[in-house]
Parts: sequence; structure tokens; C-alpha cells
Amino acid sequence: MAAAGRHCHPKTRSTLVRGILAASTGAAVLALPLLGATCAQAATGASDVKLVTYKVVTGDTLAKIARKYPSSGGWKKLYEANSAVIGPNPSALRPGLTLTVGTKTVQNTAKTTKATAAVAKTTTVKTTAAKTTAAVKTYTNDLDGWIKQSLDVMAKNGIPGTYNGIYRNVMRESSGNPKAINNWDSNAAAGIPSKGLLQVIDPTFKAYHVPGTSWDSYDPVANITAACNYAAAKYGSIDNVNGAY
Repeated sequence: MAAAGRHCHPKTRSTLVRGILAASTGAAVLALPLLGATCAQAATGASDVKLVTYKVVTGDTLAKIARKYPSSGGWKKLYEANSAVIGPNPSALRPGLTLTVGTKTVQNTAKTTKATAAVAKTTTVKTTAAKTTAAVKTYTNDLDGWIKQSLDVMAKNGIPGTYNGIYRNVMRESSGNPKAINNWDSNAAAGIPSKGLLQVIDPTFKAYHVPGTSWDSYDPVANITAACNYAAAKYGSIDNVNGAY
């Protein structure tokens, strides 16, 4: 190659406890009636209060939305709860706005929570293990493995070339010997002998070295990759090389 859960207190009567939930909607505070948990409910598990939201679409009005969600308390209550989002004009509803229209109570038992956490942990471990396995790719320490590893490095760096193109040139240049060196041609006479699988001289190897590979010109993968990088620059691809290059 040339250079180049809240807690419930006991009650004497089984009644429903009513309270007020304050929920943030932007800068506004939403006060909506909330059905509290009784002691019987607390015995089976903690209850979580979740906000119910609605995204405004073209043609919506507060009155129309309030009819869909009676728990909102009517359009006036709905506006009061979402005035910071809607703005000063209750009639100016912009499509895409997200309004808080009520609440709902979700029961969560300690058993369910524990089981969910266990499943999530198992899934995370399995996913991590699968990713780790997929990320590790091994190559055989022979010409076949060196070429395949070089091709992967080349693909990441946008360097063209095929297995057959590399193999054909390797066999012509070094017969597959990674320690091959030419001590008799003009390059050798100039003190820069061709080395390695694709017989690269040191100046060319350094100029076309590909990051992530060894700086040892005898290293099979580094030698192949640098040579293919050089061939791509000069001939378009190592596949186009059919003789001394």
C-alpha cells in the first residue's frame, strides 16, 4: 500500500364522611366534594384520590363539559376550579386545554402494592439482563472473527466494504497472517515496510486509523479497518481493490 393511605378513627355510626379535596390546577385551587373512606374501607386497604381530567376539543363549552361530568358541580364551579387555565373569559375555551373535572377514589391493598412492586422489580432485572446480553457480542480469534469485528466497526463509522472484498484482499496481501511484513519493496527500502493482514505502511495506518481500534498496526482488526478506510477514500471501497493499492 502506498503512503498517503390515610388512617380512619372509629365511629359509633356507619356513616359516609364527606370532605373537601384541594387539588392544584395550574395556579388555581380546585375544591371538589370527596367521598371519604369509612372504617370498613380502611380495614381492607388504603384509598387514593385521583384527579379526573378532560382535554377540551373544538365545540366544547363549560356547560357541555359540566353535563358530561356532574361531579364538577356545574359550569360555574368548573370555571372557578380551572380559571387559571381558562383565563378571564369562561366562554373562551381553547382546544387542547386540560381541565380538572372531578375526582375518583381508587382502592389499593397492601398485598396488591407489594405484588406490583415485586413484578416491577422482576421485570426490571430481566430487562436489564436481556439488554446486557444483547450488548455483548463476541468474535472468534481468527480471520473470520477479525473480519466480522472490523465490519461492525466500519458500519458504525460509515466505512463501506464487504466480507468477501476484505477476505479476497487479505489472502492476496498476507495469506491471512497478521504478522506479515514486506521487507523487500520500495516502501521497505524507504524504512516504512508494509505490515499486517492488508499490508499497511505506518504513515497510512496512522492517517486512516479508526477510533476505538488499537494503535498497533499489526492488530488484525485495527489493520483491516484502517486499510478499508484508506481504500474507501481512494477507491470508494475495499471491494474495488483487486491488486496492489
